[in-house]
Amino acid sequence: MQTETKNSKSIIKKQLLLTVLLCLVGFTWLTAQEIIEDKVKEAAVDSIKSTSKQKIDGVAAVIGDFILLDSDIDKEYAQIQAAGGSVKDFTRCELFGKLLEDKLYAHHAIQDSIMINELEIRSGVDQQIESFLAQSGGTIDELLKFYNKSSEAELREEMVEINKNMKLAVDMQRKIVDDIEVTPEEVRQFFNDIPKDERPRFGTELHVAQIVVIPKVNDEEVDKVINQLKQFKADVEDNGASFTSKVVLYTDDVASKRSGGKYILNRKRPQMVKEFRDVAFSLQEGEISEPFKTDFGYHIIFKEKERGQEIDVRHILLRPKLTPDAIKEAKDKIETARQRIIGGELTFAEAALEYSDETETKFEGGKLINPMTQDFNFELTKMDTQMYTEIQDLKDDEVSPVLQDEDRINEIKFKVLMVTNRIDEHDADFSKDYLKIKRLALQEKHLDAIAKWQDEKINDTYIKINGEHRKCNFTGNWLKN
Repeated sequence: MQTETKNSKSIIKKQLLLTVLLCLVGFTWLTAQEIIEDKVKEAAVDSIKSTSKQKIDGVAAVIGDFILLDSDIDKEYAQIQAAGGSVKDFTRCELFGKLLEDKLYAHHAIQDSIMINELEIRSGVDQQIESFLAQSGGTIDELLKFYNKSSEAELREEMVEINKNMKLAVDMQRKIVDDIEVTPEEVRQFFNDIPKDERPRFGTELHVAQIVVIPKVNDEEVDKVINQLKQFKADVEDNGASFTSKVVLYTDDVASKRSGGKYILNRKRPQMVKEFRDVAFSLQEGEISEPFKTDFGYHIIFKEKERGQEIDVRHILLRPKLTPDAIKEAKDKIETARQRIIGGELTFAEAALEYSDETETKFEGGKLINPMTQDFNFELTKMDTQMYTEIQDLKDDEVSPVLQDEDRINEIKFKVLMVTNRIDEHDADFSKDYLKIKRLALQEKHLDAIAKWQDEKINDTYIKINGEHRKCNFTGNWLKN
């Protein structure tokens, strides 16, 4: 019995959401989806084309130069659940269709000569492993056991192949919709075409503002780390000490510690902060920089190798220690700002301008920008868990207590928050919700373009679906009936 069909755009939207989930999970997507070696591919294709109806063991589908295994579908389910995702809204056929699409994108990305940088992919894999181990507190042996790999090299190679295919698929999708825009008239027409009783209902939205005060590092602590970095440089240059060993022993950059502080930089693709890039590209091969400052702390860089537009570097990062006095001073400062707001001496916006150390918000009255929508609106039901916890009990225009926080640059910072505006749940209104409606209209246009592209490319591509998977009622003509 065939799986029940749903509206094709609804299915595509669900599959796009699943694509986002797969990308967020990133390197945990370790499945057996690889480009077929020529001899294997020829054998598989020849067998599929034969008149025998016997199923090829393990091969669910062939899409261009790619194969999709039966086990890949099970692994996708397991990986989504392991990453905290929900699979209840996706049938097995829909997930299979999503995997077919990924292979179709990757195949045509290769056909269209979309280039990816393998060195960049490998560098990304290094960072993914380091980040995972740092966050989980696990070991590489535990990671190998979890993914049933016999060696670190095997794990890395499979991750490289998966990330390459994912990058090809993402770049192909981006190419399809890159030049698509939506006009104001198209937005208006899109909105008017929605029956009144089917128009979207937007949940309660808040404008949230914050003031952030960051403890200042004193000059004595700065001098300590600069002198220590100079000593590292001298020991390597004068005594032949190992730069990599010093990274492992001393660096505060946890993500690159296991790889000896190594990063691969490309002149044409900005990576790392500007100060880091400027120093790295100014060095000669084999040279070690003088200590320099970025927002993350103080560094020295060893330029290991240069290959045209790319360089291999290693670095040591040291962060000056915060003294108890500096921490107390910062906390007292923000408490003063809070009391002046509560006492009516300053508005929240005026206090943000005078006290806040967060340049991104202080000139906007402290108002936070939603990274998903690029406006000031935060929908209550979609709000970041930490932010929701911090503001859920606040009344409008009430200042929160002083909260301690941290980020990837600052190990300690203090903040106060305020809900500055509240927009109650309401049916979509064209004038009030124009930007949201515009995003929906553009999404609809993207979906139409992707659906059209899929239809064309399915017809132009060698595709074979095997066994029980042929019973799926696909939204695309994958069976070429």
